[in-house]
Amino acid sequence: MADVRRAVRDALALAFPSARDRVHRDPSCDAPGGWVVPTGAPLVLVALSGGPDSLALAVALGCEQGKCGVRAGAVIVDHGLQPGSADVAERAAEQARAAGLDPVVISHVVVTNEGGGPEADARAARYAAFEAAARETGATAVLIGHTLDDQAETVLLGLARGSGARSLAGMRRHTRRGDLLLVRPFLGLTRELVHRSLTDQGVEPWHDPQNADPAFARVRVRNNLLPALEAELGPGMAEALARTAAQLSDDADYLDALAAETVESSLTNAGALSTEILAPLHPAIRSRCLRIWLARAFDLSQLSAAHLAAVDGLIMNWHGQDALDLPGGSVTRRDNALETRCSPLPPEGVAV
Repeated sequence: MADVRRAVRDALALAFPSARDRVHRDPSCDAPGGWVVPTGAPLVLVALSGGPDSLALAVALGCEQGKCGVRAGAVIVDHGLQPGSADVAERAAEQARAAGLDPVVISHVVVTNEGGGPEADARAARYAAFEAAARETGATAVLIGHTLDDQAETVLLGLARGSGARSLAGMRRHTRRGDLLLVRPFLGLTRELVHRSLTDQGVEPWHDPQNADPAFARVRVRNNLLPALEAELGPGMAEALARTAAQLSDDADYLDALAAETVESSLTNAGALSTEILAPLHPAIRSRCLRIWLARAFDLSQLSAAHLAAVDGLIMNWHGQDALDLPGGSVTRRDNALETRCSPLPPEGVAV
């Protein structure tokens, strides 16, 4: 329990370094620990499913919010994908309120088929609901209960997809999604420790049956692959994979920053990208420049490694070829610059 609470305090101290200075202690008040938080303190929401990871985070945040100088609430997303999901959401809301969280928002979402698979589509709906709840409540951050074991699974899934260094770097402890800050306090804690903190406090979580369904790749990694690696290579595989992610994250952040600076210096007034500046660059920087630039016009999740290689070919193997078609538009080279053109959206009501 102490480890879990300390992780929450440390993560919030990094996210809101001056918030703690604005609180004072009044033992006569009924706030947890006697901490008095000003009304203008940052509001943070726990992404609460009712499962053990997010519930442990909610309980810990309820205890630590005053000491950290923040106000704490929760956002609960009901995907509607399982029977009784609305009841699960209501129970999670009751537990959030019992932990001292306010406001508590329940968001009922419809998971649409965007072609990324059921997990990706549910995740997209969930994060959109987080952003909507933050706008509704004025929250500046959402806390997510991903653990060290989740990080290890993410690294292995990225390795299997051949997704490159950024994917192998896993999840970041602090990252931004538009104006919303996402904070993952538990990335340095094992799932077992986080779950034990609930047992120690007598708190009963909900257990998602999908977390045992081998139809999902992450479940197979969790239940089959990681235990097999532990058996063959020795204990500590999850910790080793998480350390690898942390090291790669530092490297990827540095290269991404260099690429972002290069893109800004390579743009024409019309937003075209100079091939003369990009051509001499190391492929590690040039590929990142292309991703950053393409993200301004395309959905990167729809672009494969082959697409990116083809765009790079317009720089490094140019011989007058026509426009390159991509999902959602095209890229053309004119003289010494790359230009994008997005496909027009179909008229409203027209099936595609």
